[in-house]
Amino acid sequence: MNNVKTSFVAFFRLGAQPGGTSLSRRAGEAGFTLVEILVVITIIGLIMGLVGPRVLNYLSESKVKAATIQIESLSSSLDLYFLDMGRYPTTAQGLTALVQRPGGATSWNGPYIKGNNVPLDPWSHAYIYRSPAERGPFEITSLGSDGQEGGAGLAADIKSTEIGGLKKAESR
Repeated sequence: MNNVKTSFVAFFRLGAQPGGTSLSRRAGEAGFTLVEILVVITIIGLIMGLVGPRVLNYLSESKVKAATIQIESLSSSLDLYFLDMGRYPTTAQGLTALVQRPGGATSWNGPYIKGNNVPLDPWSHAYIYRSPAERGPFEITSLGSDGQEGGAGLAADIKSTEIGGLKKAESR
């Protein structure tokens, strides 16, 4: 026990050399032991093992929320287009009709979204637009994280006709 106490005191002793005001320890006492380094690495590994998956899950969930918000925004822009044009863009015109005047569109007052391009979904895939849709005048779809139709969890499709406040599109 006395040896541990002596080592502890020697570890924190500053400027103990005669006439010295140095903050460094003597050469024989410098650095960390292998055990200390292994303990720190183990603690960091445990923290990363516990916290890492949660952080990654939050990032993945935030992409789903971002896609939902973008779809809601695009749906609102389509409603503005409808007010000006009296109809929604066709499937062939797509969401591009929100940023570029379609041929023969005299009452187009766009662009209806910011920027010169239609935004991509959070996974860098293009949104799929259909008009008319099976359940409503239009449907905007993000194919989820896998970029393919169907899927479950984070890979599930996100459709404008299935988003809470946008189910009203069926009644139009």
